[in-house]
Amino acid sequence: MKRNRPAVRETRGLDLIRFHRIGSATPPIFFRNLLKNFRGFRPSRLILLSLSASALLMAVLGGCSHGHGGGTGYRQMKVSRDDIQLTVLATGNVQPNNELAVYPAIACRIEKIRIKEGDTVKKGETLMDLSSTERATVLDEAAAEGTSQLAYWQQIYEETPLISPENGQVIYLPTVPGQVCSTGTTMMVMSDHLMVNTQVDETDLAQIKLGEAATITLDAYPDKPFPAVVHRISYFSTLVNNVTTYEVDVWPEPVPTFMRTGMTSNVVFNVSTREDVLTVPSSALQQQDNQTGVFVPGDNGKPKFQPIQTGVTDGKRVEVVSGLNEGDAILIKSFSAGQYNHQQAGSNPLMPGAPGGGNRGSGGGGGGGYGH
Repeated sequence: MKRNRPAVRETRGLDLIRFHRIGSATPPIFFRNLLKNFRGFRPSRLILLSLSASALLMAVLGGCSHGHGGGTGYRQMKVSRDDIQLTVLATGNVQPNNELAVYPAIACRIEKIRIKEGDTVKKGETLMDLSSTERATVLDEAAAEGTSQLAYWQQIYEETPLISPENGQVIYLPTVPGQVCSTGTTMMVMSDHLMVNTQVDETDLAQIKLGEAATITLDAYPDKPFPAVVHRISYFSTLVNNVTTYEVDVWPEPVPTFMRTGMTSNVVFNVSTREDVLTVPSSALQQQDNQTGVFVPGDNGKPKFQPIQTGVTDGKRVEVVSGLNEGDAILIKSFSAGQYNHQQAGSNPLMPGAPGGGNRGSGGGGGGGYGH
């Protein structure tokens, strides 16, 4: 028995585009009706309906975005005076300026450690009390004979002190009392001054001077920046990822108690400061006919290109040398996601294009208005 197929009119893409004009509440009802009639469809009709449904969904989304976007917009702001601080950024690691490993002069046993890791010591200060191999043997035999014998030999046979060779800080202490050591055993490691060793690109090196102020921020303590100065600029270059760099050592004064060898650091070199200069946001700059400028409010509310001469920049703000005055209004382009979707619709074969398209003026400023 021949089975009757449901009578459904083939849906054209144009019908769907027109259909979406009815209102935003219609498409869900339309899709439910389509799903009810999927059974019994030939594959070719299913493909057609699938493509048409996709076109409808994108048309609805594109239409909604277009309704909210309206076109390229501008926000208005005033030219103002401010300070611009020029900086150079670099990363590095905390290292000792001079690292000194301390070894015993004799084979020995550690009797007492007088310091702890992190302590600051003076040159000539006693760091440990050591017993030579012979003294350690005598004391062990005396201890077996009794307390009086041990006390006698401890007084007769004096300990050998381990003396600090320099002023500095104990940054590594791997030994413990009772440990037997040879002349090759590292008793401790000292540092005279912790600093940050950075790699600076050769293009920035000319801006950095000895004694220049800098700010160090440790990754471990991002909320505790502290001041420092440039102590050394290397004469020897290093090639890192095909970029020529130079070592620059930065000294904190004083060294924070939480600073540790090996910590990753971010260093900001304060190159120079331009005080009380006219500034505009970097995002306001435009290029037209090989000229740098900004958009300003023109006649009939249309943006007008105003050439300017710029000075220094910190990446966010730009100094205005000429072409604008304090308090002048400028326009900064602002885009919304809806405007972007509408601009891209014409290049999508499944998206309906706006009647007549749109003209984009030179420098991207055509067709827009500005806020107040």
